[in-house]
Order: sequence, then C-alpha cells, then structure tokens
Amino acid sequence: MARVSDPPETHYTLPLDFAAALGQAVASFGWLEEVMKRALYSLDRARLAGDLSEEELQRWLRHMDDLADDSMGTLVEQLDAALRRHPGLPDRIPLNDRLVALKIQRNLLCHASWRPAGAGRWHPAFVNAKGEPYGTDFSVEDLLATRDETVALGRKIVSIMHATGIPGQWAGDDV
Repeated sequence: MARVSDPPETHYTLPLDFAAALGQAVASFGWLEEVMKRALYSLDRARLAGDLSEEELQRWLRHMDDLADDSMGTLVEQLDAALRRHPGLPDRIPLNDRLVALKIQRNLLCHASWRPAGAGRWHPAFVNAKGEPYGTDFSVEDLLATRDETVALGRKIVSIMHATGIPGQWAGDDV
C-alpha cells in the first residue's frame, strides 16, 4: 500500500501566528472549564437547604472537590443537569448543544498533531473515538473563531452563575 501523506515521524513546526491562535483557543477551553466548575458550585449551592448538617455539608463539599478532576465532557453533562434543576433559566437546550459541539472541537484542538494543508491552512491528524478521521483543515481565522465562541459561551455561563446570587468559588481562590 502506498503512503498518501508524510510518515508519522515527520514533525512540522507551526507558523507563529497559527501556533498563537491555537494556543489562544486551547487556553479559552481551560477558562471555560473553570467557569463551568464555578457555575456548578453556584447552582448547586443555591439549591442547598440552609439547615444542612455538618455531615451533609461535608458530603456536598466532597462532591465539589470531585469536580476538580472532571473533563469538559463530564462538566457539560453536569452543567446541563444542574440547569435542569433550575427551571426558568433561559436557553438551557441551545447552550447545551453549543457546549457539546465545542467539547468535540476541544478534543480535536487539544489532541491533534498538525500537518500543512496549503494556503495557510493546517490539517489536524486526529481520529475520534469511533475511528473516524477529522476531515476539515484550519486557518488562523478558524482558530480565533473557536476562541471567540468559547469565550462567548463562558460569558453566558458566568451570567447564569451571577443570576444565582452566589459567587462561584473554586480551589485556589483562597491562595
């Protein structure tokens, strides 16, 4: 069988503008995950009774600690469940749909290796969990659009967090 592309041991150095845009997109995913964790804290804390026993409070705090290790996929599911428990919060379904789509984008951008595709575009060498290769090439503008979408979703989640009236706390806030 003839090889269609360069061998896998070929390493390509990304152009600085592309690498910077990729870094900005990936960094925005990290910020979004933090925002989701803070919103989960606020949404869950808002529904807790004021007369919790010390044992109940400690169990809830352990649950919040467990979120620290959760990946974006689990956080999307947890956030959707938390939003369902708060009727009256608008746009839950479209928000969840956008987060699910962004989760796929995150996995791609965080785990792909990159090959030149021509005309300022790069191809992510990435196969999803179903064994399907990713077929679309990326430009700097595509990466910046992903970053902008991620930040917009994060801001939406921050507004939901603020609507609870409880500041979203997270590990490291007291450092």
